[in-house]
Amino acid sequence: MNPDLSPLSDVLADAGVDGYLLDADSGDSDQLYLSGFDAPDAFVTLYTPAETALLVSGLEYGRAKSESRADEVARLADYDFPELVSEHGRSEAKRRAVAAFLADFGVESVAAPERFPLGTADGLREQGVSVEVLDEDVVTQIRATKTDEEVEHVHEAQRANEAAMRAAEKMLAAASVEDGTLYYDGEVLTSERVKEEIEVTLLRHGCALDETIVACGADAAGPHNRGSGPLEAGETVVIDIFPRNKATKYHGDMTRTFVVGEPSDEVRRRYDDTREAFEAALDALEPGVTGKAVHDAVCDVYEEKGYDTLRSDSAAETGFIHSTGHGIGLDVHELPRVSPDGGELRPGHVVTIEPGLYDPEVGGIRIEDLVVVTEDGYENLTDYPIQLQVE
Repeated sequence: MNPDLSPLSDVLADAGVDGYLLDADSGDSDQLYLSGFDAPDAFVTLYTPAETALLVSGLEYGRAKSESRADEVARLADYDFPELVSEHGRSEAKRRAVAAFLADFGVESVAAPERFPLGTADGLREQGVSVEVLDEDVVTQIRATKTDEEVEHVHEAQRANEAAMRAAEKMLAAASVEDGTLYYDGEVLTSERVKEEIEVTLLRHGCALDETIVACGADAAGPHNRGSGPLEAGETVVIDIFPRNKATKYHGDMTRTFVVGEPSDEVRRRYDDTREAFEAALDALEPGVTGKAVHDAVCDVYEEKGYDTLRSDSAAETGFIHSTGHGIGLDVHELPRVSPDGGELRPGHVVTIEPGLYDPEVGGIRIEDLVVVTEDGYENLTDYPIQLQVE
């Protein structure tokens, strides 16, 4: 993948600086995106309108040369790093090596993101390099518009997600009920056991995740409550899975709400109302519309039916108490926003649509699909049924 970084060049020109600098490991998604290099230890990426260069340890030099998108790759040892460490200590040695690396590319001034390491910035300034912190995370903004290849990476993660959701739903469907509690293979079925099934399934499909949500009853009334303990019949079970593909590093995201047994009339009503809000959001979704407008479409449905939203009451603790969606890619939450401050949605934006209702007295209900904005509307990257009762 070769992303269009011309907006970054424009920002550098406006700022009057020679280049853009990152100092982080590839856990920083901007670093991974800009360099195209996946490494567990921090390294330096320099972007200029003419070229991209990396400064890495000797350990990563060979891999960086073969795997990264950089035009040039240098080693710390190229700048007498061992001698600098002996004379100045490791931290100061790295700053001096970075300053020499920049000098080799004729760079006297750089822009950096807001979370750029303070020690690196101060050290470079001491070496005569101007470091300017940008007000906007320009690489993060560039990442929001996905290439066709990136959209396929997200779609691949979502297909694994669907397999994991199917495994979880089958487990619920196979459960028996004793005194209101679910049992599976003769043991109490817990949130933890369903999460295990989800994680194993994802691993078999080349994906992994640090956390997932399997929350039942009152637990499900907290949108980010991970859930724990026994699962109960007749209660809503919110399953929210957001895996990361281990090869591409791109995420999927999907939520379904299930009930084993007979849901109450109130749960059915809230589920149907959430399905209506979900469809209203999709109906509003098209290029040129704002994330705010899509969010407002959801709030309109909920408020008309008598629920609180954060739009109608910023202190609401029940009802619709989060945004409608978010961008997804290398991060599970990234730009653009489908929220009260959401800007214009453009082709290539991949976003979640996930309205929900929450009340500890009733439980939680959320429906979430993953879609990509296209030139003439949107494409749903999720292929999974929306139904309340497991079968």
